[in-house]
Amino acid sequence: MDFAYSDRCQALREKLLQFMDAHIYPNERAYKEEVDRNGHEQGNRWLPTQIIEDLKPIARAQGLWNLFLPQSPRAPEGLSNLDYAPLCEIMGRIPWAPEVFNCSAPDTGNMETIERYGSEEHKRQWLEPLLRGEMRSAFAMTEPDVASSDATNIGTRIERRGDDYVINGRKWWISGAGDPRCKIFILMGKTDPEAPRHAQQSMILVPAETPGITIVRPLSVFGYDDAPHGHCEIIFDNVRVPASNMLLGEGRGFEIAQGRLGPGRIHHCMRAIGTAERALELMCRRLDSRVAFGRKISEQGVWRERIAESRIMIDSARLLVLKAAYMMDTVGNKVAKTEIAMIKVLAPNVAQQVIDWAIQAHGGGGVSDDFPLAQLWAHNRTLRLADGPDEVHRNAIAKLELAKYVSLPGESLDLPVTRQ
Repeated sequence: MDFAYSDRCQALREKLLQFMDAHIYPNERAYKEEVDRNGHEQGNRWLPTQIIEDLKPIARAQGLWNLFLPQSPRAPEGLSNLDYAPLCEIMGRIPWAPEVFNCSAPDTGNMETIERYGSEEHKRQWLEPLLRGEMRSAFAMTEPDVASSDATNIGTRIERRGDDYVINGRKWWISGAGDPRCKIFILMGKTDPEAPRHAQQSMILVPAETPGITIVRPLSVFGYDDAPHGHCEIIFDNVRVPASNMLLGEGRGFEIAQGRLGPGRIHHCMRAIGTAERALELMCRRLDSRVAFGRKISEQGVWRERIAESRIMIDSARLLVLKAAYMMDTVGNKVAKTEIAMIKVLAPNVAQQVIDWAIQAHGGGGVSDDFPLAQLWAHNRTLRLADGPDEVHRNAIAKLELAKYVSLPGESLDLPVTRQ
């Protein structure tokens, strides 16, 4: 396997690093202050930030735009998974940075879904404005009343009535739904409760302004509301959309989910590697700037061991992410299902440990908002639930491993379809 950066990837990587140094890191504090100011002065923390809106045309002019979407005639700038990995990692060092490059979740996964499974009309109406950065989107799958780690539990009903479908249900942890620019949901729900287990669910496009959609509340993550992106609880009450909004057809929701969640998972993992790198950098700088018991903290053995362990873990996780990306590009997501499941467990756990050590190195400052570590910790911790909890992925990995040696009658070896 050759993980060397292509010439194009290397050129974009250098350009992206320069962009981060010039525009992203210097605005990290200003971004937070603008969000807070919108809340105090405008009474609305969910307003889009001017900082990001001002940076988007600069990024686009430099060719740092829509880098995530491979093999799409509508996004010729899209890279392979392997070439995108080091760029996505760099963006992952700052939680809000990917939006500047139109490479943020859940839009990336939704754009891939519409590109792969939508009709030409779907692409014209929704994909093209998303690719231009003119609007945002959300993915409505997880529900509060069932264990959504098993997506067959999802109870939201999608019922055919004449030329329309009518949707009823409650969703939560719907990322991006609070953003006023969110114009379209991709919703997963049940069209036929009597069908075989994995043919009951479907996915449908639901315009955000359709009557019957009520945002109940934003949900906080360890006290952070993540505005202006955020995560919402939503009620769909007799929401009526045209039958033509159905993706692929009734009963094909799991098929679509398999295609959507593979790339989504690896993007999360790429960004998690970047988060871990940022935490390690902050940890090293802090340790070298502080003196305790007569010498720099960076000279103490316990901290050198933690620094070394961090480097080993980050590089190990990166190599497995690159392997998964290479396999997705060369043999497809289905064949790469073991590697995708492994990175989804490994990368967030590695990042969580490195961030935790970085917080410890900062002392009381580490749990404050004077440094980004507390928010990085909160954001990263959700990844051990989002797109499938660790336990589900470990179970899938174990089944795939056991299948090499023993018979597992009745066991599905597909990649798990789960959200939170």
